[in-house]
Amino acid sequence: MKQALTTIVGVFTLACTLTGCGAGGQDADSQATADDAAVLPVTLGEWYRPVAGTSWQWQLQGTLNSGYAVAIYDVDLFDSSTATIANLQASDVRVICYFSAGSYEEWRDDADQFVEADLGNQLDGWEGERWLDIRSDDVRAIMEARLDLASSKGCDGVEPDNVDGYTNNPGFALTSSQQLAYNRFLANAAHERGLAIGLKNDLAHVDDLIDYFDFAVNEECFEYDECDLLTPFINADKPVLHAEYDATLTSDNTARQSFCTQMNALGFSSLILPLDLDDSFRYSCL
Repeated sequence: MKQALTTIVGVFTLACTLTGCGAGGQDADSQATADDAAVLPVTLGEWYRPVAGTSWQWQLQGTLNSGYAVAIYDVDLFDSSTATIANLQASDVRVICYFSAGSYEEWRDDADQFVEADLGNQLDGWEGERWLDIRSDDVRAIMEARLDLASSKGCDGVEPDNVDGYTNNPGFALTSSQQLAYNRFLANAAHERGLAIGLKNDLAHVDDLIDYFDFAVNEECFEYDECDLLTPFINADKPVLHAEYDATLTSDNTARQSFCTQMNALGFSSLILPLDLDDSFRYSCL
């Protein structure tokens, strides 16, 4: 072992001489990010693996309507009790638990665990919600605690939201590779706890993350003509749980039928829902 360690140290020293690693904090951080982004997916273990075309319901606000005949319910992690989750599962329903992995929400039970240095700009249109510095060890520890909470409540999987801060204006100089590393961290941490995990939006990284995530959750790819970017999930027999909010789709039956025809052809599990994700109305293409 000593011989192997000496060889490794020697190789590392030579590599540092050639590349200048350790010459500055920024280079060291970049190397750490590169190493983190190269982490292989956790593939061994028992967790829920849904298939393409799985039906679902998504409700994050209001009194939960548990009466839809679907295979998956996507509900809020903090606002859903263990009993609520168990009752859904007793009806042969899988439960995905939503939480934000990329933003601070001032009303959450664990809000006081975040430090000010990790809080960035406010999310446009969402009062009391700020982007997080996903490079922070403290942020990662809080997210691991949230995954532990999901496990303890009996969730079958999780939907971590806002995992595309680098494409927005978070108040931090986040890079694509740092976001990729963070998303891979979330996926592996979920699988290590026996939880399925969905990739929320972040379409630019689909090809890099398809092996890490069990399904996708997408908002408005139809509105922005981006749905084709999610087909790698369908090709891997992993569902795309998709929602649109356009009022035209709720009021115009012809437009809604055309939309569903296109989404069904793609193999998506598409819903038309209120932006607040309450139970005021629901249209399903399945």
